[in-house]
Amino acid sequence: MNRIYLDNAATTPLDKEVMAEMINVMENYYGNPSSIHAQGREVRTLIEKARKTVAGLLNATPAEIFFTSGGTEADNTAIRCGIAAFGIKHAITSKIEHHAVEHTLGQLLKDGVIDKLSFVNIDAKGNVDYEHLEQLLKENSRSFVSLMHANNELATLTDMEKVGDICERYEAIYHCDTVQTMGHYVHDVRKIKAHFIVCAAHKLHGPKGVGFLFVNHTVKISPMIFGGAQERNMRGGTENVYGIVGLAKALEMAYSQMEAHQTYIQELKTYMKDKLVAEIPAISFNGETDPEKSLYTVLNVSFPAMDMSDMLLFNLDINGISASGGSACSSGSNIGSHVLTAVGIDPNRPSVRFSFSKLNTKEEIDYVIEKVKHIVEQNIAV
Repeated sequence: MNRIYLDNAATTPLDKEVMAEMINVMENYYGNPSSIHAQGREVRTLIEKARKTVAGLLNATPAEIFFTSGGTEADNTAIRCGIAAFGIKHAITSKIEHHAVEHTLGQLLKDGVIDKLSFVNIDAKGNVDYEHLEQLLKENSRSFVSLMHANNELATLTDMEKVGDICERYEAIYHCDTVQTMGHYVHDVRKIKAHFIVCAAHKLHGPKGVGFLFVNHTVKISPMIFGGAQERNMRGGTENVYGIVGLAKALEMAYSQMEAHQTYIQELKTYMKDKLVAEIPAISFNGETDPEKSLYTVLNVSFPAMDMSDMLLFNLDINGISASGGSACSSGSNIGSHVLTAVGIDPNRPSVRFSFSKLNTKEEIDYVIEKVKHIVEQNIAV
């Protein structure tokens, strides 16, 4: 059976061109980039070339890009080190952030590093209340603001430039988790005014275990991981050279093909949404579905209450369909999605996140609709 993969928000297949680039490095460049001999220097050159590529795509300088093990490390570094650097005691976030943000801020509050953690209001679709954000900034001393660009479960987009402008007015430090949107939208760091944004390469057909943190040149932070002088004394440890080269190649390809992929994948998402409405009664969608306000790669669906709702994903799996029940980072947990809970989704209705990539087809969507319809009809609660 040929499986259908609709869990691209969790991770994406490695692009063959990216793989070829990485294999070339694995086979031919094995020196330690910290070594001063020729083999070390040529590997160092590969890393700096990748840094320059990433910086150019973001309208950043190479000195503002730091390679990490992925999005979680990048988020942790931005939050922990950003708050420490400025002695900030008040942080603002939302109740639908990724756990890499939510749990980090919660721990800093528990440890007494910050005195107060405020949650900006969100509506039933996950949209940020910008007026409330401004009110929170007015009422508190200099704050650290962490709000994601696109929610990984709801697909709802936050206006980064608007948040950046508000933060600038109140001299707040602004961190944005851009893991789900890096490579899917243009990020011009000179326009969005964020102090920190992040990337995980495996979300854009790059390798797992590598990402980067953008640190705006206007802020200076200390490292979170100590060791050698790697990453200009900002992250100890020998660099993941193959991963860094793969990341840069994946991001470069994503930018070069971005407009075509946006159009193609949005068409797939709209096609699936319309087919679900036509074939399955009482269906609803979570988060934003307006193409102007939502991430085009994600569609979150609530199905009618049914017997053995918790078996829906299993039934999809045995029919060769890979999807997710909310955030993949909660898979295997008995705890329901904190995101869906925060926006008031009925817990009695099973929800599935379908997420798309450039590799999916309408024929695959047709098969998924057929199987989903059959599963729902067989298990619908009377």
